[in-house]
Amino acid sequence: MVDSLIRDVSDTARWVAVFRARESSRPDAVFRDPHAARLAGERGTQIAARMTFHDRNAWSYVARTWLFDRILMDQIHAGADTVVNLAAGLDTRPYRLEVPSHVRWIEVDFPRLLAYKSEVLRDERPRCVLERIPLDLADLTARRALFARLGASRRSAVVVSEGLLIYLTRDAVASLASDLASHPSFRAWILDIASPSLLRMIQKHSEALADAKAPLQFAPPEGPAFFEPYGWHVQRVESKLKTAARLGRLPSLMMRIVAAFSSAQPKGNRPWSGVCVLGRATGEAV
Repeated sequence: MVDSLIRDVSDTARWVAVFRARESSRPDAVFRDPHAARLAGERGTQIAARMTFHDRNAWSYVARTWLFDRILMDQIHAGADTVVNLAAGLDTRPYRLEVPSHVRWIEVDFPRLLAYKSEVLRDERPRCVLERIPLDLADLTARRALFARLGASRRSAVVVSEGLLIYLTRDAVASLASDLASHPSFRAWILDIASPSLLRMIQKHSEALADAKAPLQFAPPEGPAFFEPYGWHVQRVESKLKTAARLGRLPSLMMRIVAAFSSAQPKGNRPWSGVCVLGRATGEAV
C-alpha cells in the first residue's frame, strides 16, 4: 500500500513535511513550521503512518531540520547574499526564518512539486526575494546553464541540498560537486550524508522508495572527505544523533547512552549520519 502512495521521489517531500509539522505542534518545539501540515496533506500523513521504521526515527529529521536552520542562518549572518536550494521540496525556510529582506532565495526542483508548493503557499509572503526555478537536476545541460547564470550574477552564495544526495549515485554526486565548484561565487555548501552501514540499515526498511524509483544509494565510505577531490574542503560536521540528544528528541535511555559515546564524525563501520558544511578548496567560505 505504501508503494501506491509513493509515486516518485517528489512524494518524499510530503512525508518529510509531516515530521516538521509534528515537531511544530509540540509546546517545546525546537523550530516551528506553520505551513508544514498543509504542505504534507493527507498523502504525506498516510506515507508517514506506513513507513514505520522512519516514523520511529523521527528524531533524525528533527535534528536535520534544526541543524540546517542554524547553519544556514550562520552563513547568511556571515555575509551570504544568496541561497541556492537544490531539490528544495516543500521547505519553507524563506517564510519561517528571520532572513534579511535583501537575500535572494532560489528554489530548484521538479516543476510539478514547485507548482503544488506555490499553490498551497499562494497567500503567504516570504521574508526575502524568492525565486522558484522548475528544473530536473539530472538534466546536465540545463543544470550547468543555471549554475553559470547564478554564478555570474551573485557575489556570495550558499548552496543547500537537504535530503538530496542519498538518492543519487556516487558518480552523480561527484558531477554535481564539480559543477558547483566551478563557480567561485558558490562559496559554501550545506549537505547531509550517511555512512554505508547506516544506509544498509535504512535500505532494509525502505523498499517502497526503491519500488517508486527513488532508491537510497549514496553513502561514501570516505565520509565528508569524499568531496575534497571535487573542489571542496570540509569546514564543519555535525552528528544528527548527538544533535538529537542535545535537543531532547531521542526516544529512549539506551539511545541517549549510545549518543553519549558515539563519534561526532563517521568512524569505522559504525552507523552515522550528519550535516556538513563545505567550503571552496581554493578559498574560504563565508
